[in-house]
Amino acid sequence: MSSVAVLGTGIMGAAMARNLARAGLDVRVWNRTRARAEPLAADGAAVADSPARAVDGADVVITMLSDGEAVLSAMSDAASALRPGQVWAQMSTVGVGALRPLADLAAEHGVTFVDAPVQGTRQPAEQGKLVILAAGPEEARAALEPVFGAVGQKTLWLDEDGAGGAGTRLKMATVSYGISLTSVLAEVLALVKALGLDPALFGEVVTGGPMDSPYLQAKMKAILAGDFTPSFTVGNAEKDTRLISEAAASAGVRVDMNEAAGERFRRAKAKGHADDDMAGGYFASFPD
Repeated sequence: MSSVAVLGTGIMGAAMARNLARAGLDVRVWNRTRARAEPLAADGAAVADSPARAVDGADVVITMLSDGEAVLSAMSDAASALRPGQVWAQMSTVGVGALRPLADLAAEHGVTFVDAPVQGTRQPAEQGKLVILAAGPEEARAALEPVFGAVGQKTLWLDEDGAGGAGTRLKMATVSYGISLTSVLAEVLALVKALGLDPALFGEVVTGGPMDSPYLQAKMKAILAGDFTPSFTVGNAEKDTRLISEAAASAGVRVDMNEAAGERFRRAKAKGHADDDMAGGYFASFPD
């Protein structure tokens, strides 16, 4: 039975840890705010007081934290318990620029580094249907097969160099797509309302047609119902727009839709919606 340490038990990490435990893996969890990890004990996970205790003896370490700085901090705290032969699946969205220090830390301790961010939000995480965008050496894949199989419906192995960040580079594009779609939809529904019509009429126009999609339906339903229970927060989306911009700048390409989405999320945050689902960017359209 594989032993897996999950560092970070927010919306995504908690769902992943539950699915790992349900798959029969030995799961240890850690979160900087312990109270967020404690409910996982009921699912069979062992709650650790520190990153070092979580990773001690684990075959696989998963990091699912807010950003590169948080990942580096947690894994630096865990360094005393890391051992050669462990596999570290870095599954957070950290951006291209954050990868090198993480890969260097892994190499320093003889740990195999796999760049493996995920595509998906709360519901696919809870259902074990994430898409994993992975880059790492062939020899790490056997250890990761039961882990990725428990949390995802599909794994795309992109190349064998985790430090090269092929997974993270692809994640920048896929998350940009989701962020841009959500922002466009939120803006359109706000426009319909501002023009004196029921925003639900937009749904009547597009539902069942070529512009329809399950994603559009889910986000439209949330906005029309005023239900902004977070699947992926405004705050996280705004952070990701900055990571996308940095990646695009390094590649010499313009990402105008991403820049506009980032500005909308910043306005929504200023209005108090940072912890709402990113569909809460809807509020950025209206004056104070």
